[in-house]
Amino acid sequence: MGTKAATEEGKIIRIAVARFSHETCTFCPRPTTVEDWEFYGPPTRNILNTDSGYIGGFKTICEEYGGIELVGITSPRGARGGSSGSWITQEAFDKYTGLIADDLTKAGHIDGVFLSLHGAMAVTGILKPEAEIVRRVREVVGDIPIMVTLDLHANEDHELSDAADAIFIIKRYPHYDTTLQGERAARVMIKTVRGDYKPVMATRKPGVITPSVYQGTGVSPAMEIMERARRLECQNPGTYVSVAFGFAYADVPDVGATVMVVANNDQKLADRIADDMSDYIWRMRKTFAGKKLPKTIEGVSLAITAAKAGKTPVVIADHSDRTGGSTHILEELIKQGANNFCIATLRDEKAIEKIRANHKVGDTISIDLGGYSDKFAGNPVRIDGKVEFLGDCGRGAVVVLLFGENNRVILTPQLMQVTTPRIFTPLGIKLDDLDIIILKSRVHFRRGFYETGLAGAIFEVDAPGWGPSDLTTLPYKNIPRDIYPVYKKN
Repeated sequence: MGTKAATEEGKIIRIAVARFSHETCTFCPRPTTVEDWEFYGPPTRNILNTDSGYIGGFKTICEEYGGIELVGITSPRGARGGSSGSWITQEAFDKYTGLIADDLTKAGHIDGVFLSLHGAMAVTGILKPEAEIVRRVREVVGDIPIMVTLDLHANEDHELSDAADAIFIIKRYPHYDTTLQGERAARVMIKTVRGDYKPVMATRKPGVITPSVYQGTGVSPAMEIMERARRLECQNPGTYVSVAFGFAYADVPDVGATVMVVANNDQKLADRIADDMSDYIWRMRKTFAGKKLPKTIEGVSLAITAAKAGKTPVVIADHSDRTGGSTHILEELIKQGANNFCIATLRDEKAIEKIRANHKVGDTISIDLGGYSDKFAGNPVRIDGKVEFLGDCGRGAVVVLLFGENNRVILTPQLMQVTTPRIFTPLGIKLDDLDIIILKSRVHFRRGFYETGLAGAIFEVDAPGWGPSDLTTLPYKNIPRDIYPVYKKN
């Protein structure tokens, strides 16, 4: 399938498109298996039916150029639980890379391959999975252009840039520019196939690791780092300057920030820009990686004080909870007598099953919630209230419990990172009635609560979890022994 039109020369350029993307929190307890990858359905070739995201952007530019046929390659869907899943099994990795390779073999003549990857994938027994994906694709297609797009949480190094021809990484967190990077990949791909562009790359590792909660590009210094990359692109037309901040919760050798520069047949230019960006990130390391966030008791107290001062709704970002079932903030809100708050959401598949089997809307209920999703999940919290909602959210069953003085907890069967207020309306929850909203999110929540001007105050609270802001507390085994701030002292 794809867009097809005749070029002036009458030749159709055929580009294969595949997707294999996962952000792996290797500290989480449950591996990511074939069953998780196929929870939402089997692998599919129907990946071109979109006008947004990396693939949508790539498709749009190909349609604008004309003379392009896009060939959808069998690809896995998103895995159940997203980044709450730990190490991907080698069985799953081999299955989906094998399907991609088989489809490419059957596709006939191909002029180029576009791979929509993530960059923070971690696979048991495979140290550099994205690089391995590209190498396996290369074995099938040979010496043709392979372009790759990545999330800015990518953990990568020169092995990926050695295998691929060009790599493009998003610059915004929350992620607004996936479509743009897909468009860039398409332009460079088409020009390369036509002989008008010869991509060369330079890759650097500054030696800095940062937690996701510090990487929002609307605040410093992440904002300045990405602005520097954009400025260098403006000063050097035809050059693409990418920075991945990395994903600190994958215990892998190439963890941490990465700079990747694509230039048109000018290796010295690529090297100079890559050195500039890498040196800049290193100079910013203490500001970038050395912040401190309030712990649970202090953070909840600050939120309650702000709510009483009228700065509503106050948002608490429970950013460290990677499995979704942590009760630390819920328990502390109750202890400190908070009112008019909503936990959006708490993962508790056991409680949902019990409630759906034994209760209906309006029933009074006494039930223990959470406290078992991982070793940091906290204690089960007893809730005495009533069932306010029973239904579905598109990702499985949802239950809303009302208790105390207008307090609510939204239960979901897996981690849900709420990024906008849209969840509240179909659940019958009025936003104006809420003083405090607790979200299991690091930065993405800012698109719907900060950038809209909705939140009166925001507190990122460092409750216990597998995604802490203090990375020195994590039991790393595989990361570099000279990476700041985990090991470097200066």
